[in-house]
Amino acid sequence: MSVIAEIIDTLENKIGKLFFKIKSLEKNNQELQLELKNAAVLIQNQSKEIEALKTQLETLKIANALLGSDDNKRDTKLKINSIIREIDYCIAQLSD
Repeated sequence: MSVIAEIIDTLENKIGKLFFKIKSLEKNNQELQLELKNAAVLIQNQSKEIEALKTQLETLKIANALLGSDDNKRDTKLKINSIIREIDYCIAQLSD
């Protein structure tokens, strides 16, 4: 009987260790999920900031070209022509 009792004690110890390890892994998993969510929020914020900076860069390029810079004159002319076409389209829509 003592052999069976030792086996049962050993199994209880192993089961206890397994439960402890499961709890530890669950806690680690929750921490990693929280870290992942934080990283996703950070990436989203950085993407928004990148888009805002790209828009600001385009605006600055156009402003620079309008001030007489030869670097972006072609782009500025194309943008102005595009805006004129949009205005003409709007006028045509209002005329109908």
